[in-house]
Amino acid sequence: MGRLIMGIETSCDETAAAVVADGVAILSSVVSSQVDVHRKFGGVVPEVASRKHLELINQVIAAALAEAGLVFNDLHAVAVTYGPGLAGALLVGVSAAKALAYGLNIPLIGVNHIEGHIYANFLVEPGLSFPLLCLVVSGGHTDLVYMAGHGCYQLLGRTRDDAAGEAYDKVARIMGMGYPGGPALDRLAGEGDAGSVLLPRAYLEEGSFDFSFSGLKSAVINFLRRSGQAGETVNKADLAAGFQQAVVDVLVDKTLAAAGAMGVSTVLLAGGVAANSRLRAELAARAEKEGYRLVCPPASLCTDNAAMIACAAYYKYLRGPFAPLTLNAVPDLKLGEERYEGDFRRKIFTG
Repeated sequence: MGRLIMGIETSCDETAAAVVADGVAILSSVVSSQVDVHRKFGGVVPEVASRKHLELINQVIAAALAEAGLVFNDLHAVAVTYGPGLAGALLVGVSAAKALAYGLNIPLIGVNHIEGHIYANFLVEPGLSFPLLCLVVSGGHTDLVYMAGHGCYQLLGRTRDDAAGEAYDKVARIMGMGYPGGPALDRLAGEGDAGSVLLPRAYLEEGSFDFSFSGLKSAVINFLRRSGQAGETVNKADLAAGFQQAVVDVLVDKTLAAAGAMGVSTVLLAGGVAANSRLRAELAARAEKEGYRLVCPPASLCTDNAAMIACAAYYKYLRGPFAPLTLNAVPDLKLGEERYEGDFRRKIFTG
């Protein structure tokens, strides 16, 4: 059955555990969502999220093992997201993973949450050839990442203000669509005419691969305010479609421009907003037209899950070293860095 790695993910409001064999075969993937809990607040409340993780973590881990038909002693390593994310939420997963690693005397592998999203693509196609370019687009991140090899990341561009997913949620809330707003706005946009409401695109200075969506969000607010003052009825489907097209245009244009600048032939899509129907369709069409190969995970692997964490951990397992048992949550962890407290490592991880 190969090397069995359990992944644990608790960076925000999903409590997740999974078992993946050799970084390829998903033997189990269990995700317990807190959407219903946070909906009444209009967004994720960190303290509430942490408490729910505490309630659910042991159950989710047990369910992942049962679904895979395994027992704890079958595992070769345990991997966990230790940043970036909500401090309290991360600590729950990190504490559980350290307890398992210590109790089972197996390697502990710390994984960056963004790295996990990128590696969801390797669950789809394990044989991807480097170099690669990945657009990571989620509620907290909008990054363009160049990969020369496993674990080798170069950040080409990132958002200077709101992430794309954050802009989606804020605009959806302004339009009275509730939480989570991104998927609802995507569905509504499918019923509208994107050409009916023209909104700005922020390309920033020439040659920049950075993003900015705060101005677009302000443009939607101003459009609604002006319409209200004039007594005009707003077609919300058209407004949603116009907003979505403005986001997608910039994401697609900058991604393919970066691919050309870096000389890559394969483009990856990752993160929660990678499940957006318009983004997937337009990036696929443009990539095909311009001669790039696009790889993107199914929607279930775009949103937060632990299978992607276990997959990323497999490649770290192969190259080492492993995380010490002093591993702590690092809410501001940067992609490509490893931040461990202390230097204690048990010298047992040889097989």
